[in-house]
Amino acid sequence: MRNMKWFGLAGAILLIASCFAPWVFIVSRDITVSGIEATGTNFGKPGYFHFICIFFYLIFHFTPRIWAKRVNLLVTGLNAAWAFRNFFVIAACQGGECPEKKIGIYLVIISSLLMLISALFPDITMKKRDI
Repeated sequence: MRNMKWFGLAGAILLIASCFAPWVFIVSRDITVSGIEATGTNFGKPGYFHFICIFFYLIFHFTPRIWAKRVNLLVTGLNAAWAFRNFFVIAACQGGECPEKKIGIYLVIISSLLMLISALFPDITMKKRDI
């Protein structure tokens, strides 16, 4: 295996860990929001979509077919978009109150980008076709 497979696996493990880490702290309500626990807010549980993306990412990342690598680009693109959506929606100032950003929200962005970069450079060799 090339190094990109290991970077992608490390990114997936880091994303799982960062979904359990605190993302923001809302001072007025005394609430700590993570990817799994967002009680008291209307955010739902945004970490579960990351878990679904990680599941498909790992399947397609270790499948040695070109179609799997192409689908993996779609999966990691959706995952990165969801990470940026979480960053801009959950950590945004609302009603004159800005929540305090914690390390987990930054780790979600970093790990999602790490997974996207590893999907951009797959470990696959193309056969030369005779025309």
